[in-house]
Amino acid sequence: MLSPEELERYARHIVLREVGGPGQAALQSARVLVIGAGGLGAPVLMYLAAAGIGTLGVVDDDAVSLSNLQRQIIHATPDVGRPKVDSAAEKILVLNPHVTLRTHAVRLSAANAMALIGGYDLVVDGSDNFATRYLVSDACYLAGKILVAGALGVFDASLTTIRAHEKNANGELNPTYRCLFPEPPPPGTTPTCEEAGVLGALAGVLGSMMALEAIREIVGFGEGLVGRLVMIDARAMRFETLRYARDPSNPLNGEKPTIKDLNGHK
Repeated sequence: MLSPEELERYARHIVLREVGGPGQAALQSARVLVIGAGGLGAPVLMYLAAAGIGTLGVVDDDAVSLSNLQRQIIHATPDVGRPKVDSAAEKILVLNPHVTLRTHAVRLSAANAMALIGGYDLVVDGSDNFATRYLVSDACYLAGKILVAGALGVFDASLTTIRAHEKNANGELNPTYRCLFPEPPPPGTTPTCEEAGVLGALAGVLGSMMALEAIREIVGFGEGLVGRLVMIDARAMRFETLRYARDPSNPLNGEKPTIKDLNGHK
């Protein structure tokens, strides 16, 4: 039940026909895990907290640095040197004390991924490397969890939703992350943001879209991004969407699956 204070706080959601009281109640009962409290995780966490997600978890083992503040807007100058999860938790609870926050100051690994993800309904992956993205997507499939996955480049970004453990309206299994990206790029071909740079406002745009997609999945309105990849070109301010399908040879839910657990991840 929403308290009188919560009814006022979420009034602009509740008057929306697509959300209403039932949708806001769904957000209140939802459990969402955000991977990373950095450039993407910062706006994701703030907008999900503001939206009234009942239980919000964040995984990050890093500390705030001065160079983070150009884009990681959940942190501030006095937070430099603090664990990111602590800084994020402080801001979230000031923004919305009705949110139950769980902080996980650990590095996501094959050893802990299933236990961490298992406590949530939906995962939002704001990680910045392919190894973590494959780990998260494989773990979400094995745990039967919805995944909202975003990736940020220098002047480009992409977003999709993965529900590979479920079937579509035609009774076919949905595509996996590995259907979209069968193999990671060769080592050394994808520069880090320290090497290539990152546009701070673009991280905010994509992070906000990731939060919006998570809210849409929880409330259940609009056309989801399962089997669709949204691509942003910040140089031209252009948005494009491409469709992708399940690859029968993919190692997760393909015809001859080979991934049964996370042992193949380091």
